Amino acid sequence: MASLPLPTLLHDSLLSRAHHRPPPSPPPPPPTSRLAAARHPSTPSPSPHADELLRSYAAALQGCAASRALRRGQALHARLLRSGPPPDAFLHASLLNMYCKCGRLSTDARRVFDGMPHRDVVAWTAMISAHAAAGDAGSALALFAEMGKEGVVPNGFALAAALKACAVGSDSGFTPQVHVQAVKLQGLVDPYVGSSLVEAYVSCGEVDVAERVLLELPVRSDVSWNALLNEYARDGDYTKVMMVFDKLVESGDEISKYTLPSVLKCCMELGLAKSGQAVHGLVIKRGLETDSVLNNCLIEMYSKCLSAEEAYEVFARIDEPDVMHCSAMISCFDRHDMAPEAFDVFMQMSDMGVKPNQYIFVGIAIAASKTGDMNLCCSVHAQIVKSGFSRTKGVCDAIVTMYVKAGAVQDAILAFDLMHGPDITSWNTLLSGFYSGDNCEHGLRIFKKMVCEGVLANTYTYIGILRCCASLMDLRFGCQVHACILKSGLQIDHDVSRMLLDMYVQAGCSKNARLIFDQLKERDVFSWTIIMSTYAKTDEGEKAIECFRSMLQENKRPNDATLATSLSVCSDLACLGSGLQLHSYTIKSGWNSSVVSGALLDMYVKCGNITDAGFIFDESDTHDLVEWNTIICGYAHHGHGYKALEAFQEMIDEGKVPDEITFIGVLSACSHAGLLDEGRSYFKLLSNVYGITPTLEHYACMVDILAKAGKLAEAESIIIEMPLTPDASLWKTIMGACRIHRNIEIAERAAEKMFELQPDDISSSILLSNIYADLKRWNDVAKLRSMLVDRGVKKEPGCSWIEINGKIHGLFEFLAIIPWMNLGLEKLCVAADEIPEGIVLLWHDIVPFP
Repeated sequence: MASLPLPTLLHDSLLSRAHHRPPPSPPPPPPTSRLAAARHPSTPSPSPHADELLRSYAAALQGCAASRALRRGQALHARLLRSGPPPDAFLHASLLNMYCKCGRLSTDARRVFDGMPHRDVVAWTAMISAHAAAGDAGSALALFAEMGKEGVVPNGFALAAALKACAVGSDSGFTPQVHVQAVKLQGLVDPYVGSSLVEAYVSCGEVDVAERVLLELPVRSDVSWNALLNEYARDGDYTKVMMVFDKLVESGDEISKYTLPSVLKCCMELGLAKSGQAVHGLVIKRGLETDSVLNNCLIEMYSKCLSAEEAYEVFARIDEPDVMHCSAMISCFDRHDMAPEAFDVFMQMSDMGVKPNQYIFVGIAIAASKTGDMNLCCSVHAQIVKSGFSRTKGVCDAIVTMYVKAGAVQDAILAFDLMHGPDITSWNTLLSGFYSGDNCEHGLRIFKKMVCEGVLANTYTYIGILRCCASLMDLRFGCQVHACILKSGLQIDHDVSRMLLDMYVQAGCSKNARLIFDQLKERDVFSWTIIMSTYAKTDEGEKAIECFRSMLQENKRPNDATLATSLSVCSDLACLGSGLQLHSYTIKSGWNSSVVSGALLDMYVKCGNITDAGFIFDESDTHDLVEWNTIICGYAHHGHGYKALEAFQEMIDEGKVPDEITFIGVLSACSHAGLLDEGRSYFKLLSNVYGITPTLEHYACMVDILAKAGKLAEAESIIIEMPLTPDASLWKTIMGACRIHRNIEIAERAAEKMFELQPDDISSSILLSNIYADLKRWNDVAKLRSMLVDRGVKKEPGCSWIEINGKIHGLFEFLAIIPWMNLGLEKLCVAADEIPEGIVLLWHDIVPFP
């Protein structure tokens, strides 16, 4: 830097910022006053006896400054004014120092300073340092500017004091000016001035400038390096810390023991195990193995970067471990889920003569909670009470946490009730034990109690209680919590909003879920997936597809769950067009996920495109059990019985073990293909070979196989003899087969059973009526229909969807859109031949019962 004097304007501006000085002192007293005589130019120099007396006064004032004895110092000053010799420059400096150290800066010290006949650099430095130490950076810098204006050349101490004031006031404008002065006066050769300059730039936020200044200093001290390293560490720039430390090593400067803790912390945060080991080697090389702080940092570094064994090796080499080392070691074992080892250290503390503190008990309580041993948790609690820490806030929270994590929620409540003045953290700790399972209702009661006691809930409270509401699907209570959130203004919190969205989704309230979703400031893929799954659960698949398209328009890339949800919606709607678009998107995006492949396979199967489903299955490199079940059931459902059985055999050849769903598909395939003997064989294979207990679905498949083969009596016998309670679908299967095989006796028994199981279901009467009609028993048909009319029973029409250009429409909406198709349901099948290409109709029992 260029060597420039301080500008006059800078002096004036700083002086204007200084505190107002007290009014000027009155005129000096007559010459008879000894102090006045000392100020008078003609006053003779003091005698040797007076000089010795002045030195004794100075020594006494220095003692008062060291012990902050203001009254004694004021008494000495008064005695000096009454009868003492005229003060010299050294005595004035001692007086000034005493008043500064005793906190009389703006009064007595200032009066002494203003009354000095000759204010040398020592006096100026004392005043500047005192103002900087008191936090009055403006006055300190104003004094420094005034000193230069009066022609007093600052020395190293004055420069350092001014830089200290710059650091205190974070004055980035004055620091370069002092820097210029230091360069001009060659003050940077003083390590104290250099370190003060670095600290000043660091405090002003000019960290990069501080680094350049440090590297250019002729003499660098460990204080300068530490100031820079600590500032980078405080900002969380751990990579920069390691870079600066590398420069420190390359420079050959002495590495202080105060530097190494910051470096070890950065190694720990960055996971740099090898760098941490290198620093450990430096600790050993410097002979700092006995340093307590360094040992503690080494234990934490090894704990997070390597393993508990390396950390324990450091701990074991400490001659006299203190409570800080034991606490670090217990936390290390707890982090690595080594609760027994943590308790070993705790038990050894008494042998080492180390008395546990509150942090030890917090760590040991957390370790006890992970064991799930209630006796151990109670023992820890008893030890805490015995040691007198049971009323300490942090320890009380740890006790509640211990019982909550151990599943002893009642003990947690008792421990919580014994707390004095629990804060919101304590309430949240207790509430965390009631987020799921059977305890959710108790969580709601805890929240009510907290609100009644006037405790203000925070973000974590609302997230926890919304989890309870979601688990219970309690929409009413969830809406009340939502109202509290709106009142507190926390609805803008992203985590709270997402939890609200999830709560409404779990409760099946798609309307409120959509309102929350639309109010989200940041709608990520997770939020889009949740709202899509909401529509899927509430049978609003069309809206789910619209959401997927809107998400793509907002340039949000879907994940596996999003695509799987969208494909499942297409499956439920049998919407092949949208499913094909999604398949195209997955190919274009390079998606190669088993979740997406499984969803695509299921979509093609449910949409009736069994050929493409086979292609998807064959292209997959590996097949899990779900995919095998999907393709087997798909082949069976679409009448490809032999392909289903071939796929089953391939599955067995690959070593896959079938489950219940697999055999449902296999038995369905036998039913569709009319394979009676194979069906019987697979039904026996189900339990005899694979040990699977047949379910109602398996019996239904077997009944269907027998009924289609005309074995109605055997099918009826299976239903009667099976160990499960039959439902109406089994008897409905029998009745359907009775119509084909014209067996009225079994049909009547089956209809009677159906009516017993489902009195309000008219399908049994309709089936029986059709059987009577096929046999020309019109009197029985008339009686049965007359009975239905008398009961006021009528059949509800089914519903259908239609897909036009990728959009889903209801059947009646479609009829309104396309007038030429508005022909009535009885003519719709004929009009279907005239449907344009690209339109797919999905029929589901659209003709009502007459």
